[in-house]
Amino acid sequence: MTTVFDFSATALDGRDVPLRQFEGQALLIVNTASACGFTPQYEALEQLYKTYSARGFSVLGFPCNQFGNQEPGDARTIANFCSQNYSVTFPLFAKIDVNGDQAHPLYDFLKNEKPGLLGSKAIKWNFTKFIVDRYGKVVARHAPTTSPVALTREIENLLKPE
Repeated sequence: MTTVFDFSATALDGRDVPLRQFEGQALLIVNTASACGFTPQYEALEQLYKTYSARGFSVLGFPCNQFGNQEPGDARTIANFCSQNYSVTFPLFAKIDVNGDQAHPLYDFLKNEKPGLLGSKAIKWNFTKFIVDRYGKVVARHAPTTSPVALTREIENLLKPE
């Protein structure tokens, strides 16, 4: 059975990152953008990462420019923006498409595993959030309007000892 850990992605610095390196961790996977009304969510995403990373949790950010040209910068610009404005330390990946023919295979998988409202698979906007359990199974999908803080209970439940 395919899991999130079967994919790889390119980090902002150009390295290939097998997502298998996150195996055993709960994940929050988010498509991000630097010039979006939801961009301030970076702060809460970073706080979740700092609060729970020692317990086996990570946030994975995937910049995307498919919605309103809200992520026009290159990798260096994105890294600088996230660091300087939100002190982001969680893993950020190279800019990707999340919809269409050029969508990253990870996002095709996420959308198939957890469709949105009324079965829609398309990502509607930046900061759509997918929660993944320690085994790589996609367990939830949340709209951009859902605050990262509102996901605290779901994350804590995934981090409970078995």
